[in-house]
Amino acid sequence: MFTGIIGLFHLFCIFFYVGLFAIGGGLVAATFMQQVLVEKYGVISQEKFYQMIAVSESTPGPIGINLATYCGCEVYGPVGGVITTFGEVLPSLIIIMLIAKFFADFQKKPLVQSAFFALRPATGGMVLVALANVFIITVLNVQAFRASGSVADLVQIKQTVFYLLAVTVLFFVKKIHPVFVVAAGAVFGVLFL
Repeated sequence: MFTGIIGLFHLFCIFFYVGLFAIGGGLVAATFMQQVLVEKYGVISQEKFYQMIAVSESTPGPIGINLATYCGCEVYGPVGGVITTFGEVLPSLIIIMLIAKFFADFQKKPLVQSAFFALRPATGGMVLVALANVFIITVLNVQAFRASGSVADLVQIKQTVFYLLAVTVLFFVKKIHPVFVVAAGAVFGVLFL
């Protein structure tokens, strides 16, 4: 694990990298964060990372920034939260300032139009990979079931899938507000998981 000022600067650089290359939103940023923080450097565990995703999805604001803040606070406290959040948003600020300065000429360039056209399917694929990872780990809890083989884990998986289906039907058929879906998910998680 990182320690001291060097470690905090390294964490800032990681989140700067994520902020720079996570084109497509928070779930893409979450995929980058998982690869770098969990798999490459082992800053946090896989389970802790998915807990962070759950909390970040439930709190207001963009998930990528929420994850950066949560991770920084988890590793270095409030100062770490500020530093990692700044690292996450700094690339966007720089790019937006540059684009704003040259926007009229920038958007008409064929190379820019081609780049954005090519990024659309790639971004969609990255979002689907992130969605599949979150679904497998948090909803199906496949790793925990494989490790224990317990019938109780199988019951928990069935309860979770039933809840997911029930909420999906209520959401689309009864048109309930998403806030109630999130609140019901939090209550279900506390009571049954």
